[in-house]
Amino acid sequence: MINTAIRQKTAIMVGLVTQNQTEAMVQEYLDELKFLVHTWGAVTIRSFVQKVAKPDSKHFVGAGKLQEINSYIQEFGIDIAVFDDDLSPSQMRNIEKVLKVKVLDRSDLIIDIFAARAQTAHAKTQVELALYQHLLPRLTGMWTHLERQRGGTGTRGGAGEKEIETDRRIVRDKIALLKEKLQAIDKQMATQRKKRAEMIRVALVGYTNVGKSTIMNLLSKSDVLAENKLFATLDTTVRKVVIENQPFLLSDTVGFIRKLPTQLIESFKSTLDEVREADILVHIVDISHHNFEEHIHVVNQTLQEINAADKETIIVFNKIDAFTFTPKDEDDLTPVLRENLSLEDLKKTWMGKKNNPCIFISATQKDNMEALKTLLYQKVRNLHLKRYPYQ
Repeated sequence: MINTAIRQKTAIMVGLVTQNQTEAMVQEYLDELKFLVHTWGAVTIRSFVQKVAKPDSKHFVGAGKLQEINSYIQEFGIDIAVFDDDLSPSQMRNIEKVLKVKVLDRSDLIIDIFAARAQTAHAKTQVELALYQHLLPRLTGMWTHLERQRGGTGTRGGAGEKEIETDRRIVRDKIALLKEKLQAIDKQMATQRKKRAEMIRVALVGYTNVGKSTIMNLLSKSDVLAENKLFATLDTTVRKVVIENQPFLLSDTVGFIRKLPTQLIESFKSTLDEVREADILVHIVDISHHNFEEHIHVVNQTLQEINAADKETIIVFNKIDAFTFTPKDEDDLTPVLRENLSLEDLKKTWMGKKNNPCIFISATQKDNMEALKTLLYQKVRNLHLKRYPYQ
């Protein structure tokens, strides 16, 4: 019998410990990169890390490390080499010449995942725009096939025009067309938001894969896709929710992530209008993740970039069912680390202060969901009474 199973592609990951990135940080980034590779559809076999003052301008890593990576790839038949930082076009070409396999950097991987997960015309247009903006500085003569996408007549260059310049012009034209298309879609969505302006609007925000869609489903009794993969949600989903006869609109938005490609942030700014125009933000945090504090920082930084950091915010610490900690020995005289604190200890820190609305839940186990609903009701009701005092 012929085995018709398709072999899953294998990948190795490459990261650098530099003056700006400690060994612990790089390991954290590579753990996240591994999850990205899994979401992309490949399996990670091994990671390579090198300590350098700064990335090598030609090959990102040193010549010796690159040969070590190449030997491993050839010995084990690896399909893809994934680099945790963005590579310049020349670095990517030079690395591919040596390794002779597909080379991706972090931005390539994220944009590919976005492209695979885009469902609506809006998301597809945003991702396509980001893809071409990412592609433009990386064009080489190999991209002449793009010429087939040109529409109309009389647009070819003269006999002396270089192929690369032709390709660049094709991509610039495509970017201009996509921007026009996106503007038209954005106008339609802005009109839809204006029609909903009378209702209080609540937006779920947070790092990717923290459980926003699961919480959305529980609060709105809807069926939004929720799975244990990065960027499960790209399109903003809006649902009407009623708690104790108090209606409001709840939106689920794309998750944030560190080192999110600039092109995607720019392209998805219109999608994030739901966040900018929301009355209340519900910031979901995966408290079971050992680096959840940095995730909070990344989200807050992104909210600042889109001018939404000054909104009333409820912080919801999700996944308490998966939370673990390492108790500190009584005779251990070293300083107490956050990793040594139990959930009850954490609730005694800034997370549990009365003037700082935080709540601890497990969306999958439905633990403390009633408390979240009560807090949401109070916040929405207070805003509603301020806006419509005679209702």
